[in-house]
Amino acid sequence: MRQKALVLLWILASIVGLGGCGKNSSHYVYAAIPAASQLAVFREDPYSGVLTQLSTSPYTVGSGAQSVVIHPSGKYLYVANSGQGENDVSLFDINSDGTVTEVYPRAPVGTLPFLLAMDPAGSYLYVANALSNNISVFSIAGGSGALTPVTGSPFQINLSPKSMQLAPSGNFLYVSAPSSPTGVIAVFGVTAGVLSSSPVGLTSTADTDPSDIAINPAGSYLYTANSTTSSISIYSIAASGVLTEVPQSPLADNYKSPVALIVDATGSYLYVANQGSDNIATYSITAGTGFPVVITDSPFGSENQPSFLAADPNGKYLFVGNQTGSAAIQAFGVSSGSLNSIATYSVGNSPTSIAVLP
Repeated sequence: MRQKALVLLWILASIVGLGGCGKNSSHYVYAAIPAASQLAVFREDPYSGVLTQLSTSPYTVGSGAQSVVIHPSGKYLYVANSGQGENDVSLFDINSDGTVTEVYPRAPVGTLPFLLAMDPAGSYLYVANALSNNISVFSIAGGSGALTPVTGSPFQINLSPKSMQLAPSGNFLYVSAPSSPTGVIAVFGVTAGVLSSSPVGLTSTADTDPSDIAINPAGSYLYTANSTTSSISIYSIAASGVLTEVPQSPLADNYKSPVALIVDATGSYLYVANQGSDNIATYSITAGTGFPVVITDSPFGSENQPSFLAADPNGKYLFVGNQTGSAAIQAFGVSSGSLNSIATYSVGNSPTSIAVLP
């Protein structure tokens, strides 16, 4: 009798387990479409990478919705609205079926907010404001996702930010900006969301207008896409946050106008979107030096003018936003750095940012 009871318990546990797998089988992809002031939402099949747009999508959001980021809890989503007269950040609750519900009021920020970043703990949200040359920072309420400006926000940085990345530790904020005779990467110390009054480091780049920056998961190397010179700069990151360019950097990309890059979750591969060549180049990252080496079958053709990259949290898929022509999201399968195009999904107008919910 006891044996039968144990078998019954095992069967019930298996059913519950299968139910849990079914619940977690759907990932969701969120894309900002600024020209239409919309948020497009797709269900991602984790087994194939195929996207299916939700029946309630797209959602009308703030004017000029430019950037989107998801809280680590998976409960909240934030959108930077850069439209004329808007200049704020929207908070959305994420429902269990991937749909979203906006929570008002929107949080005002500086002029032309176009980049969002969040620390790994989900305690602070950083907003780069391109025209007011400052960074707005908010603390995030754990129970509601509500935003409260930290003391001193917004922080004037005297630079027009082009790209922004937080160190994995959350202790440093890296901002790339155009300058003359060379562009710069400014490093700001961060304490409880408060930025240092001046950069702890200021590094010249190989381009007057560095397009994008990415940091490996270990926080030991930073990469910069130099669109004008068609190259990639590589820097080691010291414990102080200061950058030092590694030997043989910058690396010639061999393709035109690299504008976006991303390091995979394992720190093994670097993906680069080459807008002028309509392709994605893949590099393996050399352990110990951080130097990228192009893989054998790279590059991989993309739709017209790829402009930004987003990775599935499980590392199985890569999503590419295209600015012209198809104005679409292209999904790729990933295997040891190699890419296999799955499908292209039109969103009507050019997307500018993607966030993926596990």
